[in-house]
Amino acid sequence: MIVGALLAAVLAAQQVAPPAPVPADDPVRLEDVVVDARRLEAAAEEYVDLVAAPAGRRGLARWHDGVCVGVANLENGVSQQLADQVSDVARGLGLRAHEPPCHPSVLIIATTDAARFAEDFVAVRPVLFRVGSPGMDRGKAALRDFTTEERPVRWWHVSLPIDSQTGMPVIRMPGEVNGDGVGPGAAMDYAPITNVNSPSRLSSQYVDVLKRVFIIVDVDRLNGATAQQLGAYLAMVALAQVDPDADTSQFDTILNLFDDPAAAPPGLSGWDQAYLEGLYGSGSESHRINQRSQVQAVAAAIADAYRNRPEGASEPD
Repeated sequence: MIVGALLAAVLAAQQVAPPAPVPADDPVRLEDVVVDARRLEAAAEEYVDLVAAPAGRRGLARWHDGVCVGVANLENGVSQQLADQVSDVARGLGLRAHEPPCHPSVLIIATTDAARFAEDFVAVRPVLFRVGSPGMDRGKAALRDFTTEERPVRWWHVSLPIDSQTGMPVIRMPGEVNGDGVGPGAAMDYAPITNVNSPSRLSSQYVDVLKRVFIIVDVDRLNGATAQQLGAYLAMVALAQVDPDADTSQFDTILNLFDDPAAAPPGLSGWDQAYLEGLYGSGSESHRINQRSQVQAVAAAIADAYRNRPEGASEPD
């Protein structure tokens, strides 16, 4: 297979080393704002605003049924640990985590030259990254950033807008045609056909689902992160469309991992876990017709979950 051929050309990855302690200022923890309802709501919305990076003009996408996590080019023990950690987080969100052999929908690849590997990967199979239909990825500029920017971890999500009632795409896929495409009105044969049962200005029966994500790890840039921390980071970017350029330094989040691994949380922080739970637990809010209102809905789900937490209940790790 083409992916396998590319992987074979990559140098063997190095084992993740434990971090050296480095002093750092403490960012805001979710647990510190839970007691203030107004501050919690504002902080939750700010966090979602910073982190979320949906496909152009689309809503926040999430996995629909489940994921299959594949890890390539690491020692078997490390690969299994990372795959298990991402799968466990997925199960905690109510998703199925398929066991091998399965076709990876989340493919994590380790290398010592991530930029070159990403460039080669995209050049060989560009259609895997940009399918050719609108609303499925973040666009050409973001793909250029994916291949050229030097990052410890880089990722690329492909999502699909579907009709939540039928599961069918609501955008035209390349080469797809409903009829023979010949004769008067043939242009309509190239458009997806959906039946809207309950028209609304506030919500839509269309939802965005994640179809695949490629994650490339540059083992020479991990800055002393532990395998446990790396697994949490990979889970976060595998299960949500995260902005790689987000400045989350004011929040206690695993997304700050490579700025200072010693100061970063050992796994998903309260903010991270709450964001994922809000994204996957917002139910019909994923049908919001406006991207802004969907961001607000996820933030509200975060705030509601922690505002209504029973007294004495434990906070997330």
